[in-house]
Amino acid sequence: MSPEKRAPLDRGRVADTALRLLNEGGLEGLTLRAIAKELDVKAPALYWHFKDKQALLDEMATEMYRRMVAGVTLDPADTWQERLLKSNRGLRTALLGYRDGARVFSGSRFTGADHAGELEANLRLLTGAGFTLAQAVDAGRAAHAYTVGFVIEEQGVQPLPGERREGYDVEERARRLAGYPLAAEAGQLLFEGYDRQFEEGLALLIAGIGARYGTG
Repeated sequence: MSPEKRAPLDRGRVADTALRLLNEGGLEGLTLRAIAKELDVKAPALYWHFKDKQALLDEMATEMYRRMVAGVTLDPADTWQERLLKSNRGLRTALLGYRDGARVFSGSRFTGADHAGELEANLRLLTGAGFTLAQAVDAGRAAHAYTVGFVIEEQGVQPLPGERREGYDVEERARRLAGYPLAAEAGQLLFEGYDRQFEEGLALLIAGIGARYGTG
């Protein structure tokens, strides 16, 4: 038995193992039984730490966040636009590091207060720029939801960098839609160049926030 498997079983070790297995089989293949097998324990042992799979996903999302912000220092000189850009670029990069990373993150509840410091700093920056607290929350939520939703769609086509799901051949799509020339041409814009797509969408959203709240 390896030294890793002899280590005490705790929430962190289970979440770390689950994140490793996530990249192998995706969210559908991630089961408590598979995690227990990898840890060389019986499945019921995991229920001491997680009452169900959703509780485990919550811990996985929290660990993803911890890794994402480790070593990151927020720049107090950021404008609110720069902060939203930096935060959401970082979130996308982190989610793309895991197969189905955005699906794990979406709807999960953080299990600790690790996120509170960054949230407080972001809200202070936005309210200091003239947003009401409600506007600051709405702006942050809109950018966050855009990013998570974008990555869910992106990973539906490219589960991991360098991979591509069958059925997303842009040239084949164009041939099938030859009778609809604009729709056919749009395929390359929809299913290629995700970095450009993300940046343009985020820029549109931030511009819209500024126009909506008069803080541009």
